[in-house]
Amino acid sequence: MNNKILIVDDAAFMRMMIKDILTKNGYDVVGEAENGAKAIEKYKELKPDLVIMDITMPEVDGIQAVKGIKKYDEDAKIIMCSAMGQQAMVIESIQAGAKDFIVKPFQAERVLEAVKKVLL
Repeated sequence: MNNKILIVDDAAFMRMMIKDILTKNGYDVVGEAENGAKAIEKYKELKPDLVIMDITMPEVDGIQAVKGIKKYDEDAKIIMCSAMGQQAMVIESIQAGAKDFIVKPFQAERVLEAVKKVLL
């Protein structure tokens, strides 16, 4: 399997939780970023197969980061992740180019299901 994944969240414990779920299931977490600006930089540097991105972050939010990554690589696979399961946020994320959306607090199964679906 060995898909390379970049995790982007301003909360270190969230990055750790997601990383834990993924690594236990055979995924390779190649990098982490704490805001959208770093996410775009890391994406270009690491070229991951998938990005799991929080929406609400300081400096550059997740939606802006999705747009930045998609501008660089239109085939980028991104799953958005947010505590706010607001319809508008979900729609805006999908329009920006995200492939799926996970609402926090999430179940490990839901994360894995989204990752498998997007990486197909």
